[in-house]
Amino acid sequence: MAEKLAPEKRHAFVHNGQKVFEWDQTLEEVNMYIELPKGVPTKLFGCTIQAGHVEVGIRGNPPYLNHDLTHPVKTDSSFWTIEDGEMHITLQKREKGKTWSSPIQGQGILDPYAADQEQKRLMLQRFQEENPGFDFSQAQFSGTCPDPRTFMGGMRSE
Repeated sequence: MAEKLAPEKRHAFVHNGQKVFEWDQTLEEVNMYIELPKGVPTKLFGCTIQAGHVEVGIRGNPPYLNHDLTHPVKTDSSFWTIEDGEMHITLQKREKGKTWSSPIQGQGILDPYAADQEQKRLMLQRFQEENPGFDFSQAQFSGTCPDPRTFMGGMRSE
C-alpha cells in the first residue's frame, strides 16, 4: 500500500530551457536525478554532499551544480549512485516529514498548488506508516493540509 503513496512523478528544474535536474521526495528523503552527458566515463563524475550543500560535476572541471540545500540533511545516510546514464542523489532529511519546496535553495521552487499537493501526499504517507493495516491511497483533504511533522503531536520516533 505504501507504494501507492510514492511520488507519482518527478518535479523538473529547468533553467534557460534546459533540464538541470529532476527530483522527488518521501517522508525521509529527497531524491535528485541528473542526466549525465554521454561519452564521459562514469568514474569521472563526482558528488559531494554536505549537511547544507551539494556539489556535482566532472572531476577536473568547474562543478555543474554547486548550491546550498533548502534544508539540512544527514550526511552519514545520504549517498549518490550512477545507473543507466543518470546520477541519483539520495538526501536523507534531517527533519523527517518536512515538506521541501525544492532541493536547492532558491532554485526550481514548487508553485503553491504543487507544494500543497506534495504536503498532502506526505501527510498520507505518514498516516500509512503509522497505520499499516489501512489503505490511505484514495484519501483526500479538503482545505489546507496540516504539516506532517507536527500534526497531532508530531512524527513518531523510531
